[in-house]
Amino acid sequence: MKLWIKRSLWTLLAVVLLLGGTAYYQLRSMGVFPRYDYDTVPPTLPTFSKPAVLVFTKTNGFIHKDAIPVAKRVLGKLIAEQGWEAYLTDNAAVHSPELLEQFDFIIWNNVSGDVLTEPQRAAMKQWLESGGGWLGIHASGGDHSYLWSWYGDTLLGAQFIGHTMHPQFQDADVLVADDTLAVTDHLPARWTVEKEEWYAFANNPRDKGYEILLTLDEDSYRIKGENFFGNDHMEGEHPIAWRHKLAEGRVFYSAIGHQPYTYELPMYQAFLVKAMHWVRGAAEPQADAEAVASDEGGE
Repeated sequence: MKLWIKRSLWTLLAVVLLLGGTAYYQLRSMGVFPRYDYDTVPPTLPTFSKPAVLVFTKTNGFIHKDAIPVAKRVLGKLIAEQGWEAYLTDNAAVHSPELLEQFDFIIWNNVSGDVLTEPQRAAMKQWLESGGGWLGIHASGGDHSYLWSWYGDTLLGAQFIGHTMHPQFQDADVLVADDTLAVTDHLPARWTVEKEEWYAFANNPRDKGYEILLTLDEDSYRIKGENFFGNDHMEGEHPIAWRHKLAEGRVFYSAIGHQPYTYELPMYQAFLVKAMHWVRGAAEPQADAEAVASDEGGE
C-alpha cells in the first residue's frame, strides 16, 4: 500500500474517532445516556422559621440545562411570595423519613432517570401516603421507563412515550378540561403556549380516576405519530396536566415546562402557585388579574 494511502486512512480514522468522541461527550453531557448516581449522605437542613418547601432537582437522565436554573429561580420566587421558605437541592438523600417530615410539600423540578435508592423510595411513598404533597414538573414525568414501577404506575399514573419532533418546539393550544375548578379559572378556555415541547403518554390517567386539568388540541400543532423518537400522538383526550389524591396525600403533575421562558409566563406561574397550594392542602389563591392579562400566551 502506498504511503499516501496509509496516511490518508490514518487521518480518516483520527477524524472519525475525534468526531465520535465529541459526539459521545456532547450526548453524555445532555444526559442521553442514563446514569446511576445515587446519594446516600443526606444534607444538613437549616432551621426553618416558615413553612418549608423542598425543590428537588436531580438528573440521572436527560438534563434540561436551560430550563432547570430558570425553574429554580422562578419556583424560589413564587414560594417566597406565598410566605414559605424554599430549600433547593439535588441531593436525593433528602428523601428520608426524618428530613421529609420537615417539609410541607415537595417539588420535583425536571428530575430525570432513576434517582432514589430503595430506602429513599420507601420514605417518599410513606410520607406522601401519610399526608404529604408532591408537585412534578415536565421531565419528572418524561422518562421512557422507570425502575421504580410505583412511580410511573401510581404516582404519575401515565407512561411517557414521546414528544413533538420536526419541529420539536411548537405553538399549541392548551385546553381547560373543567372551567369550574379554581386551579384553572384564571386561564382562557383555549390557551396558546408558544414554542414548547409537547409530551404524549401511553395511557390517559383519567382512566385511573385522576382529575385531568389541562389537555392539548392536537389539531393546533404538527404531530408525527410513531417515529424514531417515540410517539407524539394520543387517541382521544390528550392530557398535559392532572392531579389526584394518594391515600392521605396529594399529587399534581404538569408536563409543561421544557423551555426556560415558559416559567416566566404569568399564566403558568399562577397555575404553579395554585398547584402548590393544592398539594399543600389549602385553597388555591386568586390569580393576579393584571399579571395574567399581560401574558402574551393568552387569547
